[in-house]
Amino acid sequence: MLIAGNWKMFKGPSETRAFADAFDSPEGVDVVICPAYVSLAAAVEGGLTTYAQNVHWAPEGAFTGEISAPMLRELGVQGAIVGHSERRQLFGETDEGVARRAKAALEAGLGVIACVGESEEEREAGQTELIIRLQVESIRDAVGAHERLVIAYEPVWAIGTGKTATSDQAQEVHAFIKGLVDVPVLYGGSVKPENADELLSQTDVDGALVGGASLEVESFTAICRSAARIRS
Repeated sequence: MLIAGNWKMFKGPSETRAFADAFDSPEGVDVVICPAYVSLAAAVEGGLTTYAQNVHWAPEGAFTGEISAPMLRELGVQGAIVGHSERRQLFGETDEGVARRAKAALEAGLGVIACVGESEEEREAGQTELIIRLQVESIRDAVGAHERLVIAYEPVWAIGTGKTATSDQAQEVHAFIKGLVDVPVLYGGSVKPENADELLSQTDVDGALVGGASLEVESFTAICRSAARIRS
């Protein structure tokens, strides 16, 4: 069971060090923290298993504002998120670009959490499986069922909205994803201590990509403890 905390654009180095000092990961669960770029070194130095929030497909070059996989490796970062819904929606990332980022990161020896998910309009139009298939197959066709690849299903309508997919909805989509590619699948979308047990106990839910609830040590620890209990 993997629990990943995506801090988005929160916590500079000093706050990251304070979190690392206070956080005690429960036994029996794999925990990853994904801080902002400026806080990666502090997270690594604090003993946290650290992933970046994105990674470019080129090892170097004229790509202002981007970070490469070799740069992350040199810092001691162990992986990266790719294709988060905010990157797709706000910064125009495409299925092709996400697949290229995933491929480059895996080839460089990093782990990858590749995000997929449908919007509220797409779900209401009955297009959930179509959208998920297009996104997952783009990644699968680029890298296959790689041993360091994890898919995160994050329904866009449940990101930062307080809405959460029901456990049955999550299970249904997770099973569909696993029918497309044989890798672990995390659920991401307003995961909180209050709903962690129900979501994580579903057969095809292999962990969680946690947003806002990962910023506070107490709430993130509670989610990790839920995962550890279910795994045991």
